[in-house]
Amino acid sequence: MLDVRRILLFTEVARRGSVTATARALNYTPSAVSQQISRLETEAGQPLLERHARGVTLTDAGRALAERGQRIERELQAAENELADYAGLRAGTLRIGTFPTVGASLLPQAVIAFRDAHPDVRLTVRSARIAGLWTMLENREIEMSLMWDYDWSRIDREDIVVTPLLDDPPALLVSDHHPLAGRDAASLADFAHDPWITRADHHPVAEALVRGCRAVGFEPHIAYEAHDYQEAQAMVAAGIGVALAPTLALEGIRPGVHVLPLQPPAPIRRILLVRMADHSLTPAAQTFARLLHDTAAARTPRH
Repeated sequence: MLDVRRILLFTEVARRGSVTATARALNYTPSAVSQQISRLETEAGQPLLERHARGVTLTDAGRALAERGQRIERELQAAENELADYAGLRAGTLRIGTFPTVGASLLPQAVIAFRDAHPDVRLTVRSARIAGLWTMLENREIEMSLMWDYDWSRIDREDIVVTPLLDDPPALLVSDHHPLAGRDAASLADFAHDPWITRADHHPVAEALVRGCRAVGFEPHIAYEAHDYQEAQAMVAAGIGVALAPTLALEGIRPGVHVLPLQPPAPIRRILLVRMADHSLTPAAQTFARLLHDTAAARTPRH
């Protein structure tokens, strides 16, 4: 196998027509350059230069190799430029994962800032439930993902890196006609005798509701199981019951619904940024992660 570095050195000798001139230009000694060329000729199995007092002349094989060397130089330069584009966020693709409530609240501001600053990077966002996000991370379909956890179900794996972004406290949703709608805040215990609207399909918020209610001494009576927060709001507005929802799920409140900040104790979820430990983030991913941190740090929970 020919040594690429020797080929590039030989190409420079061919370009300058002299071992001495090449050595001077590259800050080598003439003997060091001659030794490398001799080794290249050994690898090639034939002479590449004819040495004489005025410099060097290329053999037929030397001319062919010098042409190849020039092509290698062009390809290496193209590779350096391409890598510089990726490092400078002038090219490439960034794939991230999210889940619906963050996709509708925290994420858009970071996406807008990233696309405004780096329009040449293609940004792809995949939204899924937690199980789907794990699959995409492990299969390298996404570089990193927004996720969440609670105190009783912390994300704790040795093969991942978890970065907390912010806490997402819950709020109570009540009808505008509810007797407590005029309060500035409330506790779960205030609603021990109310029917509850919760999330269907064993959603973690349903578990958060049950755990929170049990912590203050009652078992919630479930009147309705909703499949998203807009459906839950509609049922609250209709007066079927009250509901518990994370603050980030309350970007748009429908008429007839009043939001009450929840006093402790309350089941608070953490919003996290997760990546596989053996996957180093690209410059694009590092930049996007910083934007997420800035967005999270500047965000004031909306009640």
